[in-house]
Amino acid sequence: MILRPYQQQAVEAAYRYLREHDGNPVIVLPTGAGKSIVLAQIVRDAVTLWNGRVLLLTHVRELIEQNADKIRRLCPELKVGVYSAGLRKRDTSHSVICAGIQSVYERACELGSFDLILVDEAHLISARDDSMYGQFLADMQVINPDHRVIGLTATPYRLDSGSICGPDLMFDAICIEVGIRQLIADGFLSSLVTKAGEARADTGSLHVRAGEFVASEVEAVMDQDTLVEAACAEIVELTKDRQSVLIFSAGVNHGQHIQRVLGERHEVECGFVSGDTPASERDELLARFRREPSDGLFERQPLKYLCNGQVLTTGFDAPNVDCVVLLRPTMSPGLYYQMVGRGFRLHPGKQNCLVLDYGGNVLRHGPVDQLQVVEKRGNGDGPAPAKECPNCRALIAPAYSICPQCGHEFPPPERKKHESQATNAGVLSGQVTDTEFEVRDVLYSVHTKKGAADDAPKTLRVDYRLGLDYWVSEWICFEHTGWPRRKAEKWWQERSPDPPPDTAAEGVDLAEAGRVANPESVTVRSIAGEKFDRIIGCELGPLPDPSPIWQPDDLADVPF
Repeated sequence: MILRPYQQQAVEAAYRYLREHDGNPVIVLPTGAGKSIVLAQIVRDAVTLWNGRVLLLTHVRELIEQNADKIRRLCPELKVGVYSAGLRKRDTSHSVICAGIQSVYERACELGSFDLILVDEAHLISARDDSMYGQFLADMQVINPDHRVIGLTATPYRLDSGSICGPDLMFDAICIEVGIRQLIADGFLSSLVTKAGEARADTGSLHVRAGEFVASEVEAVMDQDTLVEAACAEIVELTKDRQSVLIFSAGVNHGQHIQRVLGERHEVECGFVSGDTPASERDELLARFRREPSDGLFERQPLKYLCNGQVLTTGFDAPNVDCVVLLRPTMSPGLYYQMVGRGFRLHPGKQNCLVLDYGGNVLRHGPVDQLQVVEKRGNGDGPAPAKECPNCRALIAPAYSICPQCGHEFPPPERKKHESQATNAGVLSGQVTDTEFEVRDVLYSVHTKKGAADDAPKTLRVDYRLGLDYWVSEWICFEHTGWPRRKAEKWWQERSPDPPPDTAAEGVDLAEAGRVANPESVTVRSIAGEKFDRIIGCELGPLPDPSPIWQPDDLADVPF
């Protein structure tokens, strides 16, 4: 078994922590980074080098099977058992046991003593002592006080209480955290791209309970006919060249609605799985979506679209996924990461993974490699990590009452609004996203910076309407000197045969008189993790006639 460099570093970091500290460490590896390989190496070392006994705990049936199969393939010399009621297996005597916490949390004595316990998806361990993990690990402490615990996760924080590491918690510290961007740059993970859309939903009325939007309210908002139909139409259009599209719905009814619209309106088959889907039907749909060969006489028909109702966020391995659709908002940075992370894995012919976000999640949480952990979310009424200026689209700190970029004055705080537009905000920090929009309307006005002196230079403000309620602005500095003035002159010369104006007011008058070419489309550049979006290109209609503008006073000199 040959480990990648970062996988070997993760194994060594865990051992170093166990040697130097008394606590329990956590290994943080991005989704798709080969966590099972790291698990298998630690298991092999514990049994073969140190004559130990290992228990591998998780909560999802698919993960129990995956981990057991991976260890058997990579470490054929080890005897691996499974303890899971869902899998109808109750092995107790093996040196390595893969178990589901739901099946074993009251049966510690039945399983016996372990020297090392590995917890996969460690972020699911509750901070409460009376949780299933809490009860089981407390019993294991009695059976063998010298046992050690190592956690593995891609998201080392909980929705309602922040980091999983700290005093009085099961885990003490992160011993290593492998970065997403570096693995993408090194070719170990697939890159992600985002795409803009126009379907919107008003989620401002949603309430927050235990750190998350109330599920029934989310589904009611996202399951509106107009939104579902608009989103499905856009999904089909934007995924023409994609192979495997994984859709996350806001609930069972919403997911079935998406499935129905895709089938009836667009004549494409979309599978749907939820917690209520029979195991045999679920297994068949997942096999078709993964494009696995059939064991029977007939080949499985590949399934391009698969929608799920909150069941494929963790433990689901489909490397062929090249589009992830978030048709639900979430307050959980972990859930957001887990959904997006389904597209991280590499696959032959896969150049990247397209992320379509209709829940405002990219704007709410930021790039997946720079997620901010809020230690205590309270009731959800506190300030958001950032807010967006409606005038210049700047992302700024929530404490600002006046935008430092354009001078816009914010109204008094009220309930937060959350967009469900498929956003072009970068899903990775530093990611550059250029998106072309049709210009639906354009407005010209004189702009005075907030708090500026009366004689301060003014700018020509140009507002482009690019969607139903989506505006992007730019400022042209005719009244400035140096580079800003030269840039303004160039901007004007591309749009008008007339000499550049000397003032912003003159520019407005000329534009409203038809002396500026109509913008047909603009290209907007977004750089994830940076504050400001900007217009970098403009497709223009025909230039106005180069003949001079006749003023009323000029008519006296015209011979009739």
